[in-house]
Amino acid sequence: MNKMDTTATSSWTLENNAVSSAAKNSCHPNLKMFLAALSFAYFAKALSGSYMKSTITQLERRFDIPSYLIGIIDGSFEIGNLLVIAFVSYFGAKLHRPKIIAIGCILMSFGTFLIAMPHFIIGRYKIETSIRSSVNSTNNLSPCPASSPESSRAGDRPSILPSRAVGCERESSVSMWIYVLLGNILRGIGETPVQPLGISYIDDYAQTENAALYIGCVQTISVIGPVFGYLLGSLCAKIYVDVGYVDMETITITPGDARWVGAWWLGYLIAGAITLMSAVPFWFLPKSLPMPVEKHDGNCTPEQTRFIKDSPTMEHKFRPEEPPNLHLMANEFVPTLKSLLGNPVYIVYLCVTIIQFNSLIGMVTYKPKYIEQHYGQSVSKANFLMGMINIPAVAVGMFSGGVVMKKYKLGIMGAAKFAFGTSLVGYLLSLLFLALGCENSKVAGITASYTGAEGLSYQELSLFSDCNSGCLCSRREWDPVCGENGITYVSPCLAGCTSSSGSGRNTVLDDCRCVAMANPRPGNLTATLGQCLRRDSCDKIFPYFMALSVLSSFIISLGGTPGFMLLVRCIKPELKSLALGIHTLATRTLAGIPAPIYFGAIIDTTCLKWGYKTCGGRGACRIYNTSAYRIVYLGLTLGLRTVSFFLCILGFALLKRHIKKEEKIALTNGNAELESLRKEESSSLHCEQFILGPDCNPDRETRL
Repeated sequence: MNKMDTTATSSWTLENNAVSSAAKNSCHPNLKMFLAALSFAYFAKALSGSYMKSTITQLERRFDIPSYLIGIIDGSFEIGNLLVIAFVSYFGAKLHRPKIIAIGCILMSFGTFLIAMPHFIIGRYKIETSIRSSVNSTNNLSPCPASSPESSRAGDRPSILPSRAVGCERESSVSMWIYVLLGNILRGIGETPVQPLGISYIDDYAQTENAALYIGCVQTISVIGPVFGYLLGSLCAKIYVDVGYVDMETITITPGDARWVGAWWLGYLIAGAITLMSAVPFWFLPKSLPMPVEKHDGNCTPEQTRFIKDSPTMEHKFRPEEPPNLHLMANEFVPTLKSLLGNPVYIVYLCVTIIQFNSLIGMVTYKPKYIEQHYGQSVSKANFLMGMINIPAVAVGMFSGGVVMKKYKLGIMGAAKFAFGTSLVGYLLSLLFLALGCENSKVAGITASYTGAEGLSYQELSLFSDCNSGCLCSRREWDPVCGENGITYVSPCLAGCTSSSGSGRNTVLDDCRCVAMANPRPGNLTATLGQCLRRDSCDKIFPYFMALSVLSSFIISLGGTPGFMLLVRCIKPELKSLALGIHTLATRTLAGIPAPIYFGAIIDTTCLKWGYKTCGGRGACRIYNTSAYRIVYLGLTLGLRTVSFFLCILGFALLKRHIKKEEKIALTNGNAELESLRKEESSSLHCEQFILGPDCNPDRETRL
């Protein structure tokens, strides 16, 4: 009987060698559908996540909160992951993975809608301004009410903003950001199953040589999501937050103003709808797909294996469907976890990625804000540049990394060396950012004196001078005006302006006495609304900053896919889903949550002028010390990556030892099977001679 099976198998192999070779690289139709669905889900979650980061400045201003608090909101997404990821990764791998991913997408969409809800609850946005237009006249109220110098220096001028003593706490925005926090936590819970279950599903049912390319494609599409996320953020940032409810002619600020808040809520509604649509395809996918032939069960005999491989009607083998035993899975969880954490290569890999993710997440979270504050760009332009220039470079880099790994068939050590090399080159390029800095803009009483001399001398009393001593000015207001001398003043009152004309954004302030102190030449002594533009030297540096940012992002992302495949290949196949889940859990718990918080707290230390809430208390920062911002932001980013490189040295040593150990085990097992393989080869040759004989009749062969 065995002889007959061998004869049939060898005969089919000779006749259908070309067909089998072509089918080897085939992809099951359901796997193609899963790849498309998972790519769309990655796109949706990446779009909403990047849109969240693009609205950080908007949320700070809308809810009057500092950067460290917005860091807590941003990190709450990872808190949602922390709650369920270990269990979803372990139990989800044994249940219906596509449907679990679908449920996660629905939760993500609900969380995104919840983030937008405060806009429909909270009142209209109140702009902190001292300009009050008169409807029936082109003349406004005087920005400089007369008072004694003593009372002005005491800073006891009541707030220009309308009093809301009654029900102030009830209408306060302090409680509204809680909804954003809860919505982001729900987004994190919903996103949990997408990566570990999706990637393991592909790796289980794709050809081994194609798995890296498929995962690279999915991750590349996921990087396209942030392109649209930041572009959506750029579009919404141009639209005023209360568009449709206020007369835009009465708005005195522009999108480049530190008080401008765009229609942040609109993008969340769009992102939520897209995420909800991404859940639909997963409901129509099966629990399992046909297994590639090289991933057959190990308990098959060589004859059975060859029978399956040479079958003309069966390129894949299905895994037997078994009902899940939750009690048994629970009992096996702790021993499985111990086995995974006992792998030293995996532990070092975790430590390296945790440190590098701290650097990456902190850098990406506050990069648009860095572009705004350091180079004087608007929120809309910063998001546009991130979406159209920086993110596509990352997408191309990740895809190229997957192609390189497939083309050159990189093994574990090759992937590790490639990922380390690209990260090191990107790190060296990033050091050049420290040289591409701009000076602080001149703001009277904060970064410069009223005579125009530069130097940080900000104290509460430094905002007052002889030129505005006749006005009862508040030191808490931030309503900047630009004098014709190129110096920004904190408010029209502190600029010593005594009259104004025009309305809305076209308001012109006249007779500004403080302008004359830094501009002794005779002039109109006028000022316009908003901060003065940055110097020409800073505008010349900015294109170089963006070019270097694109180049370094591309080089670093080249090692993304090989580095990820290193994680998949350095562990046992049965631990794959759990390893991916623990990796995601660790990086998000120890990097995703704390990084935005401590990056934001350190950035807050560079603030020079804080805004104040309507009901009292410190609000969002209005102006930063740009030099200090650059040093702490870039220094912390590069410092973390420096530490990770030292751990990589230990990782290489452990990886080399791990490979030698695996080779030794394979050699031992190979010697034991060598004799049986030789017998099979001899039997195969005998069978071929028998089949090639002149009396061979194809009709006598066994049809499979």
